[in-house]
Amino acid sequence: MGRSDGAWRLQEANTPAASSPPTSLKPLPAWMRLYFYGMHGLTLDVLSSCVRRFPGSQDYNLLGFSSPSRCLLHALAHFALEQVYLRRGRFPGTAPAFHLVFYPAVFVGLQLLQCCLQERALGAAELGLQYGLAVYHSQVFLRSFLRLHYCQGRCSPGAAHRLPALLRFVFFGMHGFLDEVFFTSIFNALERPAAPLRGHTSLWSFLMYGSCSLVVEKLYFYLGCGKGWGVWRRFPVYIAFVYAWEFAWGWGLRNWNACSWDYSHYPLNFMGLVTVMYLPGWVFLSFYQDLLSKVLLGVRYT
Repeated sequence: MGRSDGAWRLQEANTPAASSPPTSLKPLPAWMRLYFYGMHGLTLDVLSSCVRRFPGSQDYNLLGFSSPSRCLLHALAHFALEQVYLRRGRFPGTAPAFHLVFYPAVFVGLQLLQCCLQERALGAAELGLQYGLAVYHSQVFLRSFLRLHYCQGRCSPGAAHRLPALLRFVFFGMHGFLDEVFFTSIFNALERPAAPLRGHTSLWSFLMYGSCSLVVEKLYFYLGCGKGWGVWRRFPVYIAFVYAWEFAWGWGLRNWNACSWDYSHYPLNFMGLVTVMYLPGWVFLSFYQDLLSKVLLGVRYT
C-alpha cells in the first residue's frame, strides 16, 4: 500500500494483463470525488443516527436516517475539506496540531454551518461526535481515499485491474444506503408533501446491497464481457437473482424480528418480502449497476 506510483506501475507492467493498450493513472475526477464524498457523508449520517436511536428503541431493524439535501451538503463540505487537507504541508506547525486542532476546527465549523442552513442546533454530545469524525476523516478516510486513481484508457476486467473485493463491497454497501435514502425520501415526500424531505435505511442493507452487487458485478463480467450478452439478455438474470436475494435476506431477518420492509399492502407480493410493483426500480438499478461496474473497473488503489 505504501509503494510509490512508479513502483506500482513497474509491477503492473510485469503482469500478463499489461498486454492491453497503455493506460495512465490520474487523480479521480472532481465529479467522482463529489459523488463518493456525498455517499460517504450520508453513510455516516445513517450510522450515527442508528447508534443514537438504538439504545432507546431496541429495534433490531437498525434504522438510520439522512436526506438528499444532507448528501449534497456533505459532498460540497468534504470537497472543501479535501482542499484543506491537501495543503497540510503548508501548515505552520506540527502534524498533530493540524490533524487534532486545525482540521477538526474547520470540519466542525462546516458542520455548524450546515446546521444553520437546516435550522437546527448541535448539542455538546453532537459536537464531540463531530470532532471524532473530523479526526477519522483526516487520519483514516482521506489518507486512504486519496490513494484512489482513475485509469485513463481501456481497462481489462481481469483481477489485476480492479479494486480489491473488500473495497468494492464497501462501495456497493454505501451505495445501497444512498439508493434507499433517496428512494424513501421521494416516497415520503409524495405521502407527506409538507414534511421535511428525509429518508431512511437499515444497517442490514449495507450487507445486503454490498453482497448482492458483488455477485451482479460478476454476472456482468461473465455474461457481458465474457459471453457478449447484450443488456436485455442479461437483465432477466439480474432481476431473478435480485428477487431471490431480497427474499432470502427478508426471510432470514424476519425470523429475527429485524426485517425493515413489509410489502403486504402492495399487490403482487409474495409473503410481504418481494413485490412485482418494484420491478421498474430493480430494472433501473440493474442498468445503473452495470455503469457502476464500468466506473469501478477504472478505479485503482495505489
